[in-house]
Amino acid sequence: MFAVPHAGRDYSPALLARARVSQKALQGLEDRYADLLVERLIEQAHHVLIARQPRALIDLNRDEREVDLRGIQGAPWSFRGQSSAKLRGGLGLIPERLATTGGLWRDPLPYAALCQHIEQVHRPYHAALAAALDVTRRRYGIALLLDIHSMPPLKATTADTPTPRVVIGDRFGRSATDRLTDLCADVIRRHRLPVAINAPYAGNHILERHGRPERDVHAIQIEFDRSLYLNATMAEPGPGLADVQALLVTLAEHLSRELIDFARPLAAE
Repeated sequence: MFAVPHAGRDYSPALLARARVSQKALQGLEDRYADLLVERLIEQAHHVLIARQPRALIDLNRDEREVDLRGIQGAPWSFRGQSSAKLRGGLGLIPERLATTGGLWRDPLPYAALCQHIEQVHRPYHAALAAALDVTRRRYGIALLLDIHSMPPLKATTADTPTPRVVIGDRFGRSATDRLTDLCADVIRRHRLPVAINAPYAGNHILERHGRPERDVHAIQIEFDRSLYLNATMAEPGPGLADVQALLVTLAEHLSRELIDFARPLAAE
């Protein structure tokens, strides 16, 4: 199955009223139009889960406890947050700041609102992911989640090494078997796109939570360079969108065949 957690664009009036920055600034948190990348997969009846709520409201790729309490009003003393590098950089469960704008919000978020966002958005999304993966594993003996993201163009590191246009993450082998990760990389390279694995993006909470290779549930994150499918301003879909859509269709075909081969020995046991 495929999932797109960071492309939501449904900005409510309440969210915009709380922001001290413009909606355009909040859109900087999005994986801009990454949901369009999976349109052909939906047409082909693949299982696809797309989050419609914006990342500015709540980040589905963070743990529920990954909260900066300085941005929360009225949290009980018993609440114990979970620190992380992303949180310290301002990008926790509730994003607090961007390097380009500074702080995002006029006032701290009431603790009751935090609980509401978790109950109404975060938990249902992860419950839907878990249920779909469980059904798939029970039916076929194995399940694979491809978590689709986008990234700003990476900077070149050396003159003789191509800059990655796609980054695959599997938590350094903890969320998926190397066999599936390597197949993803091979298919993408055949489309003449430089690929990196786990650098600089190895995946985060979604892979950590749902990837269980020892239980035959695998999870892989794929980050696409936004310049591959957006226009020159990185604001709207561009001429490369159809190519990335076609790449994902090809990738799904190869992975499906590989998973069938995986499932055969499992079914025979």
